[in-house]
Amino acid sequence: MLRRGLRLFWRVFRLHPRPFTVSVVGAAAFAFAAVATTVVLGRITDEVIIPAFDDDGVAASRVLAAVVAIMAVALVRAAGAAGRRFFAAMTEFRTQRTFRRGLSDRYLDLPLAYHQATSTGKLLAHADADVETATLVLRGLPFAIGVVFLIVFAVISLAVVDPLFMVVGLLLFPALGVLNRVYTARVEEPAGRAQHEVGVVSSIAHESFDGALVVKALGREDAEGERMAEASERLRVARVDIGRLRAIFEPAIDAFPNIGIVALLAIGAWRVSTEAITAGDVVQAMALFGMLAFPVRVLGFVLEELPRSVVSVERVDGVLDEVVPRRAPETSLALPEGPLGVAFEDVGFGYGDLPVLSDFSAAIAPGEVVALVGATGAGKSTVCELLAGLDRPSQGAIMVGGVDIDRIDPDVLSREVALVFQETFLFATSVRENILLAADVEHSALRRVADLARADRFIMQLPRGYDTVVGERGVTLSGGQRQRVALARALVRQPRVLLLDDATSAVDPVVEAEILAGLREAAEATVLIVAHRVSTITLADRVAYLADGRLAGLGSHEELLTIPAYEAMVRAYEQVQDE
Repeated sequence: MLRRGLRLFWRVFRLHPRPFTVSVVGAAAFAFAAVATTVVLGRITDEVIIPAFDDDGVAASRVLAAVVAIMAVALVRAAGAAGRRFFAAMTEFRTQRTFRRGLSDRYLDLPLAYHQATSTGKLLAHADADVETATLVLRGLPFAIGVVFLIVFAVISLAVVDPLFMVVGLLLFPALGVLNRVYTARVEEPAGRAQHEVGVVSSIAHESFDGALVVKALGREDAEGERMAEASERLRVARVDIGRLRAIFEPAIDAFPNIGIVALLAIGAWRVSTEAITAGDVVQAMALFGMLAFPVRVLGFVLEELPRSVVSVERVDGVLDEVVPRRAPETSLALPEGPLGVAFEDVGFGYGDLPVLSDFSAAIAPGEVVALVGATGAGKSTVCELLAGLDRPSQGAIMVGGVDIDRIDPDVLSREVALVFQETFLFATSVRENILLAADVEHSALRRVADLARADRFIMQLPRGYDTVVGERGVTLSGGQRQRVALARALVRQPRVLLLDDATSAVDPVVEAEILAGLREAAEATVLIVAHRVSTITLADRVAYLADGRLAGLGSHEELLTIPAYEAMVRAYEQVQDE
């Protein structure tokens, strides 16, 4: 644990060396001034306070010198404490910023499969609770390092005063290390368990809030409450275990300086009686141990929090160490002008041991509208996600405009290939901002693409038109309206390959026909549509029929009706529509 903690401290120093160094220098200055204060008190006791009881008294100049000395060491202590606290907080918050930026960038860079396998609550727990806990130890770390200086200065000071006082210090301080070793060995397991349960609780809360409509519609309130109660109870047990250990460790830490004071008082009284030392020496030593009480408590805080911080930073590192597919090719190739053709060459893909696509091959001509159909689980959405670069095929190649997508700059690919999902996500902001997403587009161009998506009319009927703020996830709009806004969002960037993953399923068939007709005339893009409506399928130039992860047919709708499985699927679609 100590080695892992030292690796964390070294890492923080490398990330933010200046504020960390200044905070440690401030802590060292505080430690030096603290020991100097006890020396001054001892000298004042012998040279000012005790002589003041004599008949001759003490000269005013000596009293003034004592006051100046006390003020001087107090100012140094104050300056050291201020520098330590300010720059320690700066180190902590900057480290949090570094970790959170690293997590955010890694979340964005990781493939879609990672996000599909990791709950949102766990991702949030990493970015919030784990980062907070990982850096919590930094708040007292400079002070704890200062305590090391303080102990060194204190031992030297005690040795100068009386070797027996030094022996008390040398017995006391190593005992703290033994106590800490016992504590950290026992607290690591419940600390790791607690951080894991934080992610579980966060996941359950996120699912319950996000699926509030389903929970209420199905009367699952009690069941969700029980699920949360069980997870919360496990978290409570883990944290109570930690608290029980801390309840033993903290009082022990607090007791050590007081034990030292009692020992010094007993030894000091004997040494003064033998005239080996003065009363001022005893005052100096006892003041030193009394002053150690709070710094040692801070050291105890660092030792207490170290296991939790180490566990949390290792959880953060678990995300940062995830392998990210190579984002940018070493040499990017330019795409040709105009609509881009698409080709799949023996593409294979699977989720773990579950194959989804196998030897999938298909070619789509530039400007062509192709409907992608197949039974549930045939791999239609996977084809779109692979073409959009959200995942990488395990075998084969995908060509866009005659260029392998592995040779296309990812920023160029995301601009030229737009994917619109069936489950649209809108942010809790204005319709305008949901469509633009920071794109620099004139209002006239914005309305033009919205009209192409057949969204302009209903948007203008909203209370504030394009400036109307929609609810969270666009809940204030209907499903069809959300889909049309999402389509406008894709079109505003003028993509040359447009992927509609059942993105018009909630739109009226008449409006859908208008949208597809408009795309043919104005979008100048190759369009791939995942379709479950016969009306949508018949609007396409050709149909790509998937079965068991392979291309089972590619041609016109009428041509594919000769395939029995395709005909049966279409008849089922027609029956559902008729009902």
